Amino acid sequence: MADAGTGGGYDPANFEKLFALEANSFWYRARSDLINWALDKYFPAADSFLELGCGNGYVLDRVRQIHPDWRLVGTELFEEGLVNARVRMPEVELRQMDATLNPYDAEFDVAGAFDVIEHVEDAPLVLKGMFQTVKPGGGVLITVPQHQWLWSAADVAAHHVKRYGRRDLASELQAAGFEPVKITSFVSLLLPAMMAARLTKKQTADVEGELGMAAPLNTACYAAMRLESALIKAGVPLPAGGSLLAVARRPG
Repeated sequence: MADAGTGGGYDPANFEKLFALEANSFWYRARSDLINWALDKYFPAADSFLELGCGNGYVLDRVRQIHPDWRLVGTELFEEGLVNARVRMPEVELRQMDATLNPYDAEFDVAGAFDVIEHVEDAPLVLKGMFQTVKPGGGVLITVPQHQWLWSAADVAAHHVKRYGRRDLASELQAAGFEPVKITSFVSLLLPAMMAARLTKKQTADVEGELGMAAPLNTACYAAMRLESALIKAGVPLPAGGSLLAVARRPG
């Protein structure tokens, strides 16, 4: 949940708040489970991975634990996030970088941006940079918030530029040169609860407010997301959800 681009679309003070929540949060755990499943399923021969907007490094650290022999690089616009990422992964290459000024050229098998491009005014430019970053035959993993009709004070607090529809995301990926392989909703089983929570908090919201919850509720939410993850893995289409996961490939 970091802004990888220019324009100040993220509050760096949030990094420290989220660092205290990420390890136990159902959202971070379940999203990372899904990301790692997609990474291994769609790019089984990969041995290098770049994450743009890595924030505190939670996702990248989970990839490192599963693939300790890979070349891993994390970039982040804000030094505040990199401070915490270095605590998690002192041995991983981390650099401060604006994702709209991506310097890599066909160096990685896979690049990822997880809840990043919705913060950037010129998201298509970020995706074009990611296309240049990955090797022919490689690809990208992207997560974004779904459904513009879910827009609320929580999006304003998070400095989102937009929420994505499925066609919007596919169109931006194709315009960058990618071939979409899979686009699925997630946070689907929790969507009614998410809608209710946002309807009751129209005026004010804090970024970590939706993540900091009592342990029993957190456990129940994680169980729900594990169930929907099983549905996704089984090929069951989920047409609606709080978020989208996209897998796309650079033609070989």
